Amino acid sequence: MNPITRRRLQHFRSLKRGYWSFLIFAAIILVAALAELWINQRAIVVSYDGRLYFPTYASQYSGEEFGQDYPYEANYRALKEQFAAPGNPNWVLMPLIPYGPDESVYREGSFPPYPPSARTQHYLGTDPLGRDVLARLVYGFRIALGFSLGLMACTYLLAILIGCAMGYFGGWFDLTGQRLMEIWTNIPFLYVVIILASTIPPAVGAPARIGALLAVMVIFNWIAMANYMRTAAYRERARDYIAAARVIGAGPLRIIFRHLLPNTLSIVVTFIPFTVVAGITALTALDFLGFGIPPPTPSWGELLQQGTNRLDAPWIVASTFVAMVVVLTLVTFIGEGIREAFDPKKFSYFR
Repeated sequence: MNPITRRRLQHFRSLKRGYWSFLIFAAIILVAALAELWINQRAIVVSYDGRLYFPTYASQYSGEEFGQDYPYEANYRALKEQFAAPGNPNWVLMPLIPYGPDESVYREGSFPPYPPSARTQHYLGTDPLGRDVLARLVYGFRIALGFSLGLMACTYLLAILIGCAMGYFGGWFDLTGQRLMEIWTNIPFLYVVIILASTIPPAVGAPARIGALLAVMVIFNWIAMANYMRTAAYRERARDYIAAARVIGAGPLRIIFRHLLPNTLSIVVTFIPFTVVAGITALTALDFLGFGIPPPTPSWGELLQQGTNRLDAPWIVASTFVAMVVVLTLVTFIGEGIREAFDPKKFSYFR
């Protein structure tokens, strides 16, 4: 590892608020990545007639495979109650929260939303459709985080390539790029999203709609980072090491990817956490307005919308609000720590 990078990482570890926020956030991501093992309507392990089944990450098992009289997927909660009878050698190990994010649960004689209850294992209650709020929070966080990371990767890839090229070549290429970016920034983003949401047929699946939304957000979000990279590349191209690279015969691509990028990536690193925050909040806002991820995909924006429409069930909006505050605060603290650790005034290649 480069000595400068090592010193920056050591400085980041010394910043307790940012470092502990990073550890907590990494733990949250790990828990969300393994959500199927603790939030799922499928069993983790089923022991039946001396054979073990693992339905969580396997294909569906019908009820007939466990001695039931129905051909569709087994109801593992009912199966657990049946196998719990005295003298029955079979058993079922269910997750801590035995409900899926899209599963609707109704109680006889009442209608959802149901309040939080440890007895029914709805620890944060249900939404108006009877779906577990905690399950939708966790799975919605995983989708929002994946969307934000994909948005960040695509945005930065486009911004770095265009920004570095504009800063290095300059001249007419730089002027043309600036004028095009100025024109593009005048196009209203929300109108484009509304048009996109209204023109995509309902039959199109959720992955395709998410991909289309991601593409629209990428082509609107790359400009700010491209301006930062353009400025950094413009400054770095005047350094002596760039002139030395030209003297020894290095071409533009080699100079950009082997010399300019390594000395400008600190800008990208410091902006990563804030870009993740912006991606999560933007997706949540679009979902709240109905122009984001299509239902029934778990979404924080949909939970906020349901909570504001049903103020008689305050646990919906309260749990979603607390989850957003915790996640966004942690990422903000991480960003502040990274920005301070990678400050070129503290550790720099130049004396």
